[in-house]
Amino acid sequence: MDAEMENAATQAEIEWDGGGGGADTVLGLAAAGASVSLCYHQAFGPHDDLILLEAADDLLPDLLQGRVTVRGRPDEEAVLCTPSATYSMKFVGTSNSVFLIPPGEPSAPCLRPDSTNSDANAADVVAAAIKVAPGNIELVRTAPRLDKLRSLLRERPYILDENLGDGFQHKKGLYTWQDLCKLIQASDGELLDGLNTLSAVEIDGFWRTVDANSVNTILDMILHNSVLHDWPLNAMPETDVLSVMESDGFAHKIVTYCLNRFGTKVEQEARSFWSLDEKRVCLQLARRVLGAGRMKLSNFMEKWERSIPSGMRVDLQMLEGEVLCEKLGAETWVHAFSIADLPLAPAERFAALFRERLKWEWKDLQPYIRDLRVPGVSSEGLLIKYTRRTQPSSEAEPIFNAR
Repeated sequence: MDAEMENAATQAEIEWDGGGGGADTVLGLAAAGASVSLCYHQAFGPHDDLILLEAADDLLPDLLQGRVTVRGRPDEEAVLCTPSATYSMKFVGTSNSVFLIPPGEPSAPCLRPDSTNSDANAADVVAAAIKVAPGNIELVRTAPRLDKLRSLLRERPYILDENLGDGFQHKKGLYTWQDLCKLIQASDGELLDGLNTLSAVEIDGFWRTVDANSVNTILDMILHNSVLHDWPLNAMPETDVLSVMESDGFAHKIVTYCLNRFGTKVEQEARSFWSLDEKRVCLQLARRVLGAGRMKLSNFMEKWERSIPSGMRVDLQMLEGEVLCEKLGAETWVHAFSIADLPLAPAERFAALFRERLKWEWKDLQPYIRDLRVPGVSSEGLLIKYTRRTQPSSEAEPIFNAR
């Protein structure tokens, strides 16, 4: 058969018009034991531009209507993206011969397996193969690959009063939406979610994170003006806030960004108000206090409480996934360890966690893994794959260490 296929492949020099295979007849076979006579199409050959793609029924609308893209750089494994999901692409070989038969009526002349011209037996021929497929591409739902997004946006965070200037060199390290779509292996929806998770904002056409010191400066000014102008923290009038902040030299865009990052917009009586979220504000102020490094818990709580605005109350539970406490002698110490700085891929995430601590109690570990999303794998499945669980007794707290 291989020799016969090679002979038939010499016919591939004939231009193929996309039809002439008789696929409709093959699809119409309904009777049990029905068969067709198969020949090689006159343009039979390797046809490397034809590749089989296996797709589930729910993917067909996006595929048929052109709503999919293949993303990845030359040194990366390609992924297929719909508007809302990402799929890994893996070539799977087949042990059986899979013949590709084009649509339309079989065209003559075509080559029969015995290498004879089919003109004399044209009545017997109802299907003509254009190619033998060695396998197909399999699609498997996968998590978006967003670690690269974080590293790109950290190249050049927005700083207050910066001047981008003109020219290519001044735009180095800045990325538009189109740039990110080319560089990040994620669907548009997942990419946008990733940008929101990183608290990114589009400024002058480029997606940026905002420098922590700049965020602190703007938040401080908002809180200062709330006292100065007697704005309730749960009902700050948007028009007044923006007007005062702009008069202080802060751009409308960046002030709105900070209001959205630390609060919620509320519409009342045809006016817009902002309600600052206690947890988000207190968490940001805690990060600033912890910037000084490891400290005693009592000292940290004292400094944290002094930094928050009147009317808000601190709670250590606000800091889940942001700080770690450890007992050293009679004292409890605390230091920053933010989930925002950990890898997004499960293997790398667990490796980073066990570099920080060899053993984890569940109450400490859970905040650092609850955001992991792997299609088809539960949180329990991730724990089984990457950790060993020990529990001296049914009443004892389970302990997790690296597998």
